[in-house]
Amino acid sequence: MHKYFTVFIVSLQNEFIYRFNFILWRVRNILRFLMTYFLWSGIFIANTSVFGYSQNQMLTYVFMVLIVQTMVLSAPSSDNIGGEIGNGDLSNYLVKPVSYLKYWFTRDVASKTLNFIFAVFEIILLWFLFRPVIIFPTNFAVILGFLVSLLLATVIYYLLSACARFVSFWAPENTWGLAFLVLVMIEILAGGIFPLNILPASIYQLLQLTPFPYLVFFPISIFSGKIIGLEIIKVLLQSAVYVAIMVWFTKFLWKKGMMVYQSSGK
Repeated sequence: MHKYFTVFIVSLQNEFIYRFNFILWRVRNILRFLMTYFLWSGIFIANTSVFGYSQNQMLTYVFMVLIVQTMVLSAPSSDNIGGEIGNGDLSNYLVKPVSYLKYWFTRDVASKTLNFIFAVFEIILLWFLFRPVIIFPTNFAVILGFLVSLLLATVIYYLLSACARFVSFWAPENTWGLAFLVLVMIEILAGGIFPLNILPASIYQLLQLTPFPYLVFFPISIFSGKIIGLEIIKVLLQSAVYVAIMVWFTKFLWKKGMMVYQSSGK
């Protein structure tokens, strides 16, 4: 455990080495937030309710996306997994007394921690600028359910992103192209752009059979009161099931990938 704590501390320090990249990532998130915020604000000028959401509920969703995306989808350090597999650097880790996947998960957590700290300040600043009415839960059980769903979502996304990077075992020349496309689609299907329940009922029900809504949409729905009571427990249990499935699938792909890995690089 101590070795991963050391990785966490070193990773935090490394985040400050690439300050410009970090700043660009935060600016990107702010610009995306502003576009979404003004879009929905414009829609509610002539409407008091849209897709079953009041203006306060929708703007709460928009603000919470910034926080949840920071914790779940933000700038994963694991982007480097595909590159290390493709150029053969993975071999350097195979001779070390660490789990490769735990190592990169620890680095992801360090990156998300720093992003979260900045996201909190950004949310406060944006709130003072626009002064929207944000709906906060007052029930401790709801807050706890939101935090647990956020933790499970973080694990699910990390495993999904790792699996997407494992394509490099079989296509080392494509270390980021297909994986990037997959991760962009995941962000959309997770509810990072709009609430998923505004989609046609058939599509929304189909998405619930995938792990994607459990990344952004369901955690925010718990926070904003769209999901209450026993439904919260149901969502958490389903998230836990997807964690178990993704752990198994990730280990399966890893074992298959190691059978074809040659460490020769590009």
